[in-house]
Amino acid sequence: MPRALLSVSNKDGLVELARGLVGLGWELISTGGTARALREAGLSAVDVASITGFPEMLDGRVKTLHPKVHGALLARREAPEHMRALAEHGIQPIDLVAVNLYPFRETVSRADIAPDEAIEQIDIGGPSMLRSAAKNFASVYAIVDPGDYARVLAALEASDDDLDLRRLLAGKVFAHTAAYDAAISAWFAAQRSDVFPERMTLGLERAQTLRYGENPDQRAAFYVERPGDGLASLVQRGGKELSFNNLLDLEGALLATDPFGEQVACAIVKHTTPCGLAVGRDALDAYRKALACDPVSAFGSVISLTVPVDEAAAEAISSLFVECIVAPGFSDAAVEILGRKKNLRVLQGTAPWPKGSADLKRVRGGLLVQERPAAMGAYETWQVVTRRAPTDAERDDLLFAWRAVATVKSNAIVLARDGATIGIGAGQMSRVDASFLAVHKARTASHATSGAVLGSDAFFPFRDGVDQAAEAGITAIVQPGGSVRDAEVIAAADEHGMAMVFTGQRQFRH
Repeated sequence: MPRALLSVSNKDGLVELARGLVGLGWELISTGGTARALREAGLSAVDVASITGFPEMLDGRVKTLHPKVHGALLARREAPEHMRALAEHGIQPIDLVAVNLYPFRETVSRADIAPDEAIEQIDIGGPSMLRSAAKNFASVYAIVDPGDYARVLAALEASDDDLDLRRLLAGKVFAHTAAYDAAISAWFAAQRSDVFPERMTLGLERAQTLRYGENPDQRAAFYVERPGDGLASLVQRGGKELSFNNLLDLEGALLATDPFGEQVACAIVKHTTPCGLAVGRDALDAYRKALACDPVSAFGSVISLTVPVDEAAAEAISSLFVECIVAPGFSDAAVEILGRKKNLRVLQGTAPWPKGSADLKRVRGGLLVQERPAAMGAYETWQVVTRRAPTDAERDDLLFAWRAVATVKSNAIVLARDGATIGIGAGQMSRVDASFLAVHKARTASHATSGAVLGSDAFFPFRDGVDQAAEAGITAIVQPGGSVRDAEVIAAADEHGMAMVFTGQRQFRH
């Protein structure tokens, strides 16, 4: 009689698997809560303790760590010496293991978790059994994913000794235990406040395959650190399947509205950088102000709002070709209106950054890892460096421009007025070119630049950028400062009667 060892924390599908095995003539072996669940379902299960001859010990820390379990899993059935050793020690083979592990990641994600409680959620016996079974996949089914129960039962019912299936299951086991260990390692690093441990192991899970990557000839998939975190927490309420580029632009759009906190804000993003950003009285007002910055570039964009979308905002947005829209909520009328655009993906949620997450960028052969950007300082921490201080109205626009420029690709210059961008210069090789482009974009969209303010993501290395801003009528500038030519740049601002503040904080976005 073949034997299956079942020991699971996630009971989904357990009874169905067990009933299927019993119906095929299998004997069930189990532990603790799994055994109770089986018996409550009217199924007979042999306790592991009766197999090993030892009771569970040390508050359950030792249950299955025994030669009568691991010998039964690891013995190669085609090796006579292995089978003689089993017989000599009275060990009967185990032919299937279904195990899922203590919920360590879920436990440590709780804010109130005590270190001792977290330690007890580090599974030892489960990974050991899975690894033993997976190593001997030629003889043993090793199942870590409840989603695989049905396909294993189907193979057994068909008497199909599918080696490819066994190999697939074994690979899933080692991927799962690697991710499990990665989560434990990351927790220990966090306990030491070690942002950059000597070894960083990422345990990523495929959330979905994508139609293609940045271009149609590239295959692609979306992987997440934890299901239900970040972009994976968004709920799609309409439209086509998300693409690779959609996900990148959604990240850029959410990044653009993140700095505005509780304000009503709208970002319109194209190729991961804003082409319009504004705050307003409500969703419609913020959207109209953001769109006015560069309505031409907004065609085929991704839109993020910090407030729910109502009927009026949905009507306005639906008149523009938009790839995706993301907001904390949508009225029923808004969903119906936006749903008329079959290709418009409607995403609900805020997708906050998971606590403690680092910023990772792929390079050939490795990853660059950095902390997330620091919170932007308040105006009171900034330094007025010119003879003239900003007016109250300029100060408000400088605060807005500083938040806005943080999400624009470097070199970045933003022109702003009345809580809205009117011109954006992004991704230029020189800052003076970024200034020129911001002015050009503003004038192309029929915005008067006179009286606007300017935000720069890094210092001005020369006075030419300030001179160009003055030519356009810019009256105030916010920038980090820190150039060896700061005195020259400040003198240029004073010559033009401009106000300038230094934040002391650079905001490159490469």
